[in-house]
Amino acid sequence: MSIVTKTGDSGTTGLMYGRRVPKTHPRVEACGTIDELNAALGLARATATENFVSDNLFWIQKSLVDVMGEVGVLAEDLPRYVKDGYSVVTPEMTAKLEKLVKEIESQNISFKGWATPGATKSSAALDVARTVCRRAERRVCELQEQGELKNGEIIIFLNRLSDLLWLFARWAETNGDSKIE
Repeated sequence: MSIVTKTGDSGTTGLMYGRRVPKTHPRVEACGTIDELNAALGLARATATENFVSDNLFWIQKSLVDVMGEVGVLAEDLPRYVKDGYSVVTPEMTAKLEKLVKEIESQNISFKGWATPGATKSSAALDVARTVCRRAERRVCELQEQGELKNGEIIIFLNRLSDLLWLFARWAETNGDSKIE
């Protein structure tokens, strides 16, 4: 099967279960921004000098596939999505991010005031991912405001993720090649 389907040539795109919406639909904007976030995290993972960062970013990237899948389903199709065995965002996923936040905060990371991205390649890539994450969060909030999002945990997950990415960037600036313990 070719990547070229021509089904989007009219300005629509497909969601799960054969649903089609305009490419400018807020759900498509949210999915696209989450996809962009995943790509930014891939760059951050590729530039990471420490396994602590790269390994956790890999888990997060895998989790974003679940986030994007759930966001890509119309609210009325969500029961079918769950019945078909697809994963949804859970408080346990958010708790894992919160655990990482606490772990990094316990390392006495030095930061004061507003951070200026670019101290290192790794921290700069993490800051880019953080800003894309904030945009993804705004896009998902828009879906919720329109009554098109049933699982509010997605917003919480993205909010914690952006906090974590900020801390990862500061950790990369502070620790360089040293390992977190």
